[in-house]
Amino acid sequence: MNTVNIALVGVGNCASSLVQGVEHYRDDAPGLQNPVCAGYAISQIRFTAAFDVGRAKLGQDLSEAIWTTPNNSRRFADVPHLGVPVTEGILADGIGPGSAAHVDPLGGATPAQVAARLRETGSHVVLNFLPTGAQQAAELYAQAAIEAGCAFVNCMPAVLARSPEWSARFTAAGLPLIGDDLKSSFGATLVHRALVDALTASGVHLTEGHQLLGGGNMDFVNLSDGGRMRSKQATKTAGAGTAVHVGAQYVPFMDDRKVAYIRLNGEGFGGSPLELEVRMVVEDSPSAAGNALDAARHAKQALDRGVGGVLGEVSVALMKAV
Repeated sequence: MNTVNIALVGVGNCASSLVQGVEHYRDDAPGLQNPVCAGYAISQIRFTAAFDVGRAKLGQDLSEAIWTTPNNSRRFADVPHLGVPVTEGILADGIGPGSAAHVDPLGGATPAQVAARLRETGSHVVLNFLPTGAQQAAELYAQAAIEAGCAFVNCMPAVLARSPEWSARFTAAGLPLIGDDLKSSFGATLVHRALVDALTASGVHLTEGHQLLGGGNMDFVNLSDGGRMRSKQATKTAGAGTAVHVGAQYVPFMDDRKVAYIRLNGEGFGGSPLELEVRMVVEDSPSAAGNALDAARHAKQALDRGVGGVLGEVSVALMKAV
């Protein structure tokens, strides 16, 4: 049977929800938007490699590493032993100032060593779940993917699909690239943009707005650093249609839940004022896993067909910034 062999870069909460999701939906459980996508069913997905820099996760089977602290995503599936050990990855700028107290890092691997591991395991698609702000590390993994002949899905805000240089490199290699910054199936950005579209289509002139986010996972620890937050703000405000402030606060007791407060101010007919506020609470990591599964399957289909470079339509559908 033809399979989609996925290598994970970063074994955090997003990886945990993804791995659980493949097990949960292997028997066609309800709640998945696309049981079959790009010609591939969930039962055809395999995890073949995993890379991380957290000392506590290295050497563990992927099925065990997804539960290792500081991971705190919700358990919704029992994952059997996968026979996929977590391998030491590339550190570079992968650990920000806010995360340093939570992770004991190693990360001495080189792109050549990562590429060798990808080839050895027969991996087809590399999914990048590195922390926000890890631009250098993301580029080194993208280099490794090209060396190994793998498609690359950039699930984080690092600038890859938006980079003419990286787009050209994947095109020249005949390898698919999808990015940047994965949308959640139902998250703050989706709701925010839907509200913007609905209001502007009705003639409302939007003047300002904000997204204020709170959560207790490592993503929010990482976003406590202002420099890393700026790269997240760039993808969240793309297409917002007005001046938008984005803020994030680490709230430890929330674990992997995220609360979002969205506000839009505008002017209606005759300049009449309009104010709209929405509060939503979601489990952060599971809400992104469905789109990650779709992106991986689209990447494999493109790989099968020999299509290289940025997959524009797929990126527009599944990513925040293209």
